Amino acid sequence: MKDCGTILVVDHDDASRLTAVQVAVRLGYDARPTPTGDELLERLGSDRPALAIVEVELDGPVNGLEVMRQLHETYGPDFPVILVSAGRIAALDRTTGLMLGADDYLVKPLDAGELLARVRRSLGRARPRPTNGGRNGHMNGSRNGHEVNLSPRERQILTLLADGLAHGQIASELVISSKTVATHIQHILSKLGVHTRAQAVSLAFNRGLVEPDV
Repeated sequence: MKDCGTILVVDHDDASRLTAVQVAVRLGYDARPTPTGDELLERLGSDRPALAIVEVELDGPVNGLEVMRQLHETYGPDFPVILVSAGRIAALDRTTGLMLGADDYLVKPLDAGELLARVRRSLGRARPRPTNGGRNGHMNGSRNGHEVNLSPRERQILTLLADGLAHGQIASELVISSKTVATHIQHILSKLGVHTRAQAVSLAFNRGLVEPDV
């Protein structure tokens, strides 16, 4: 299978670490597993990995949240990190992880099928899109010859719409209110010059703003 890049895996639990490695390999990525956060950080290089799967409760002096912070400091705030946890699984814990910058938050024991789907989604969000001279982190397309700028949050919501998620599911996924989701969707429709969510998704695929999950 073609090597698509590197996925970092840091987890003290052998079984969970193996599951994450198997998912990475199945998706065509080179897995770089380590059991502790300090070991992972010592091995960081200048080459940007594709994604990291990080356990929150790591053994040693560096916990998962600190690992995530340093990964974002090294590779940028948009670098996708999926947090996993066996102990910190309450809604407040998950919300805190997402607010601190996690792309996703999964509860152990890890299900290989769910992890694969979540990793694929995170990689899809992080994948560079065709642009027309995008600036300031906005995603650009074109509508009737005019540039269309979508903010990072609008890009997330459009991608989730394309994945088939309903209004309430998007709110739950992004830990925001349904009212906020509705406002973002209205902005997306206006920027794309369409009137329905179905039209927005169709136009997004045609313009390369999102990609089909093949």
